[in-house]
Amino acid sequence: MTDLNKINSVFVEKLKTIKSKDELQHLKTEFFGKSGEITNQFKKLSSFQGEEKKKFASSLNKLKDNFINLINKKFSEFESLEINKKLKDENIDISLPIRPFNQGKIHPVSQVIDEISSIFSEIGFSIAEGPDVETEYNNFTALNTPENHPARDMHDTFYLEKNKKLLLRTHTSPVQIRTMLNGKPPFKIIVPGRTYRSDSDQTHTPMFHQLEGLHIDKDITMGHLKGCLNYFVNEFFEIKNIKMRFRPSHFPFTEPSAEVDIQYKIKDGKIIIGEGDKWLEILGCGMVHPNVLNNVKIDTKKFQGFAFGMGIDRLAMLKYGINDLRSFFDSDYRWLNHFGFDPLDVPTNYRGLSR
Repeated sequence: MTDLNKINSVFVEKLKTIKSKDELQHLKTEFFGKSGEITNQFKKLSSFQGEEKKKFASSLNKLKDNFINLINKKFSEFESLEINKKLKDENIDISLPIRPFNQGKIHPVSQVIDEISSIFSEIGFSIAEGPDVETEYNNFTALNTPENHPARDMHDTFYLEKNKKLLLRTHTSPVQIRTMLNGKPPFKIIVPGRTYRSDSDQTHTPMFHQLEGLHIDKDITMGHLKGCLNYFVNEFFEIKNIKMRFRPSHFPFTEPSAEVDIQYKIKDGKIIIGEGDKWLEILGCGMVHPNVLNNVKIDTKKFQGFAFGMGIDRLAMLKYGINDLRSFFDSDYRWLNHFGFDPLDVPTNYRGLSR
């Protein structure tokens, strides 16, 4: 834990020198941005195992929560100082029109990615990333997708070469292949990121966001998969004991495969999760196909595991009442002001950035 103690000391010292909200935002980016100190520590989770991994993850989450609380407290102090200074130094003419005020918002997709990443990090998953431009082998062949599978057709996939060797990834599953080829089991990762398919309507766009999960170890069963997803669904929708069902399905890369549904009802034109007698599909999952493990040189006599995949944009629509996927990418500031999140005023269930 030496690194965490050092990071804590550096953060505390830098926080003491902060003299404005802009400096505070820069400090937050330095520790929680894409290449921030806390983000990098979460990426190291995959290098730990067993109890050591649990202990490190617990300490890291406590450190992260403490940093977020200190930042929010400091921000409130700056707000109070500004208000007190204005009350002391300014004469307010209440007849004047209000001054325009512009502040950026966190996009719902970014918000949901951070929420999901934080939930899975609490049960030992680390975050893996990969390129948007992929090889045909990683995207299809290594994942046990047959040569004649419809997903390989031009009307679904954006190929970048005539020989179809390079493409824009159609899912984030190729990162699972890259991770397993570059390491040794056990693996416990989630993979959020952009994906691409030639499709566009109210619930589909050519570019969208997915999150894959992979857990490979000895003696992993469907029971572990069900427990993992049940925990996620209850935490994400903030509803305890949501009814779930697993329906038999088929995916080339899992066997057996299943679609996961959750209970819902429609009231006053809105979807109410966790109530009613209707079922809504939210993700696909299954036990990793032995052919996939053989393709990445993992001994199927010793190791097995589960995988799952979900649409991040669709989960954002369900949780925050957004009815058209295309509006996510319209660059309409009015829409973002309505559905976006203030950077330092996030929902009460928010656990802080975890990437």
